Amino acid sequence: MSATAEAPLDRLSLPDAAGHFGPYGGVFVPETLMAALEELTAAYAAARRDPAFQKELDHHLMEFAGRPTELYFAERLTQHCGGAKIYLKREDLLHTGAHKINNAIGQALLARRMGKKRVIAETGAGQHGVATAAVCAKFGLECVVYMGAVDMERQALNVFRMRLMGAEVRSVEAGQRTLKEAINEAMRDWVTHVRTTHYILGTVYGAHPYPMMVRDFHRVIGREAMAQLQAREGRLPDELIACVGGGSNAMGLFFDFLEKPTVRLTGVEAGGHGISRGDHAARFAGGRLGVLQGCKTFLLQDADGQIEGTHSISAGLDYAAVGPEHAFYRDRGRIDFAYATDDAVLAAFQLCARLEGIIPALESSHALAHALVRARALPADKIIVVSLSGRGDKDVQQVEKILAQKVPSAPGPAR
Repeated sequence: MSATAEAPLDRLSLPDAAGHFGPYGGVFVPETLMAALEELTAAYAAARRDPAFQKELDHHLMEFAGRPTELYFAERLTQHCGGAKIYLKREDLLHTGAHKINNAIGQALLARRMGKKRVIAETGAGQHGVATAAVCAKFGLECVVYMGAVDMERQALNVFRMRLMGAEVRSVEAGQRTLKEAINEAMRDWVTHVRTTHYILGTVYGAHPYPMMVRDFHRVIGREAMAQLQAREGRLPDELIACVGGGSNAMGLFFDFLEKPTVRLTGVEAGGHGISRGDHAARFAGGRLGVLQGCKTFLLQDADGQIEGTHSISAGLDYAAVGPEHAFYRDRGRIDFAYATDDAVLAAFQLCARLEGIIPALESSHALAHALVRARALPADKIIVVSLSGRGDKDVQQVEKILAQKVPSAPGPAR
């Protein structure tokens, strides 16, 4: 089935009461966490029905985060490709620099509602950690962020930003020292301090209710994009494109379009050095069904169920699993998945900066890399909307080092 097939969908019925999206999702955690998850599920169910909660959330999204974000016509990128119009949904303009603040505000309000004074989080690229540190500072909550040692080195700026706002950033030295290990340590902390602590998980992953809850806090992205494009062009887009690690920015953009069969939805994973073991993080290009860190989904694992090593130029996509709702809609043929290699990502990163004056995050540059390919393939009367999920300030030093090692050197200014 193609990504635009008219399969009957009822997006609002998912997940079921046990947190399942078809065969995916669910709750796979130690028994010591069940009470906390049940408490969180009940608190969120009450909050989402509470107009006062939604009013307060909307207030903070506007006043603190800076919503609504712009839908920007990338005129020079469009001219460069010579095909479909490219619009960028500018989540990079939000306070702290990425879409992550949407979910962090929502979960901080829930933590306060449940009487939790301490918050923990995990982060890869650092943007979720920065967003969590910011909301904890705003609401007066203790904040501890777990981050892999490798990610701390390549995202040193974000580590300093978190500490500047009062967060304790704990380095994780186990395993690959990246996002998977950071999540492991955060979960160990939560088990130990479950009565006083709320875990602000940063993506549409983990045990129920996290995939649903994080999705709901990011739905504002797609709602805004739909209204903004209707105002600009008088119609729906032909394709939406977003990067997918866990997949929160993508699900936030896609969700309100799921029942619009004329709109193609494409998630872009991390192709790394290419699709061979240990060289990428493209779960749908090399994964299989399994259970990791709270839910059942597509994983990069070997025949014995051992989690394989991953690689991505972007710390935020360097993860072995994908959100269960993405896996469900991929099975249904409603969301397509592609991947972008590190080289294509670097090229898109530089091109966007030079043609539009916008430096995108390396994560977002995966979506841009695929959007450039699609724009060239589509006629000029088609419209693509790309989730520019974050800005690239955090990545410029890393990119500078990478480009300095390349021969020949980085290309001159685009004309």
